[in-house]
Amino acid sequence: MSDASLGKISFFQKADTVCPACQTKFKREELRVGGGRLIAGPLGNDLRRYYEASKKFGDVYPLVYFVMTCPSCYYSALGTDFLNPDPAALDAIRLEASARKQAVATIFPDLDWKSPHTLKEGAAGYFLAVMCYQHGTAEFTPTIRCGICALRAAWCFADLHRRFSSENFDYLEKIFYHKARFFYSQAVEREQNGEEPVNAAMNFGPDVDNNFGFDGVMYLTGFLEYNFGSQQNAELREKSLGSARRAIARLVGLGKSSKSKPSALLEKSKDLHKLIGDEIKE
Repeated sequence: MSDASLGKISFFQKADTVCPACQTKFKREELRVGGGRLIAGPLGNDLRRYYEASKKFGDVYPLVYFVMTCPSCYYSALGTDFLNPDPAALDAIRLEASARKQAVATIFPDLDWKSPHTLKEGAAGYFLAVMCYQHGTAEFTPTIRCGICALRAAWCFADLHRRFSSENFDYLEKIFYHKARFFYSQAVEREQNGEEPVNAAMNFGPDVDNNFGFDGVMYLTGFLEYNFGSQQNAELREKSLGSARRAIARLVGLGKSSKSKPSALLEKSKDLHKLIGDEIKE
């Protein structure tokens, strides 16, 4: 590593990446590792890993580098999926290019995809990825991918709100938490009825440091329902919370019989199970 790169957070690959949707060539940005760039902090109740700012590099947001966006057509996907999109979705992705650009321009009119990415490009990338994944067929398991990207978008908007408190990014944070709740609940429902079987080998995250697998999906379905589910109809609220609590109960029960379950996830599941139970009693 050269002296010039020691103080940098990321780098652009020398080889071109070719967008599978529009064939535009661009340079992919990668996060540098080591050197004290990432100082892991606590794990949030939404399974987000927080990082402490380092004296040398300041705040580092790993999420920004795990979504890829074509600077020309705004096709966007998780880095592991970008070069291999669902073939059945490509035509729709191409036709929606103008709509994607317009949707993002209302929030971020000054994005710069050729310079080192900021939180704005990260948030925009996950927003765009949700739009693109929604065209996927069941074989590509698009629903959980939409959920993961919506959740990460909420995290990016939360960070933007902390930095720019007068820009109403907290409103967008809530919107994407609600979107995540919808997609996570749909993913579990479609998995259970066989409509969209989930590939157990995929990385469910939800963050970039831990893969909590489908157990994490079940937990987040309950967490998002509890925190962002509709509260306008008490009867429907009780029913949805009851379903979420049963899913969490199974997760807690499985944890008791298996030492392979992450202890952090089990502890959070127990706490969530109690919170949901207390609300149902009330």
